[in-house]
Amino acid sequence: MELEVRHLRALCAIADTGSLHKAARQLGMSQPSLTTQLRRIENSLGAELFSRERTGCRPTPLGRSVVSRARPLVSGMAALVAEARAAADRAGGPRLRIGSTASRALVGWLRRLGNRLPGTDISLHMDVSANALLRAVATGQLDVAFVHEVEGCPLTVPEGLEKRVLVEREPQFISMSRDHPAAASPVVELTDLAGDRWMVDPTVDGEWDALRRVLNAAGLNPPVLHGDYMTAASLIAVGEAVAPCQPTSRPRDDMAIRPLRDDPLAVRLLLFSRPGPTTGETSIGAQVYPDLADAYREAALEATPYRHWLRRNKSPLLDVLAA
Repeated sequence: MELEVRHLRALCAIADTGSLHKAARQLGMSQPSLTTQLRRIENSLGAELFSRERTGCRPTPLGRSVVSRARPLVSGMAALVAEARAAADRAGGPRLRIGSTASRALVGWLRRLGNRLPGTDISLHMDVSANALLRAVATGQLDVAFVHEVEGCPLTVPEGLEKRVLVEREPQFISMSRDHPAAASPVVELTDLAGDRWMVDPTVDGEWDALRRVLNAAGLNPPVLHGDYMTAASLIAVGEAVAPCQPTSRPRDDMAIRPLRDDPLAVRLLLFSRPGPTTGETSIGAQVYPDLADAYREAALEATPYRHWLRRNKSPLLDVLAA
């Protein structure tokens, strides 16, 4: 078997994450597939590159040597692809490739960009992993990425990306069934949810770690379901679970959205892009940020529980909304 760039990329991902599971998620493949690929690479080279331990994977001396040689090759190939794509984009007309984690601001943002940039081919790529979106920006697959960073779980930001902070600390609310006893209160205590099953999507970078930390700090150990939030909505509506949610979420007839006392769960909303092609040239991130800020304010204003939270906390965002 001849080694290819994808094999070198896999080795770097395993070394960076220290885990086959995390590396597989980073690469967008299953862990069994990555394990098989690593075994083939090692068979091809005739030696073990990583020692498998209970706590993860560690490079062997040969593994460290191979990874150190692989990194510049992977980086060079990423740069080549990015430059080729940029050239193709310039030849084929204006394009804007947006990446994003889930957000209620997306609809308004895309509408504003469409009105301001007529004739531009605007595409949207959604991903639960903010880190995966940042890598896509760094390698030229995306122009910008709008992501959330879970408090206490910093993102791995590739070198050279520009960062703009949309919201420094956005509280995460709780969704529950409309007839849940805690829904009668404007603000919910964590202890009011001690008897509930919680649902969280473990594929969202940092989300499960943050929730587990908050529950442990409160002395709670409720049963936890792992799954996507579309499935969660169905379970929440019938009272089978509660789950964290964005404050801009709109309540449904069968669901209530409430803030948690003291806002123990929070995220930071960020926009990433590459710098302008030439020194002093405005980056695409700087160009599209104002539309994103306006769209977020619109979504915040339309979400009644969040608007009340902003008023109670005397948020400067409310002043901007009112203006």
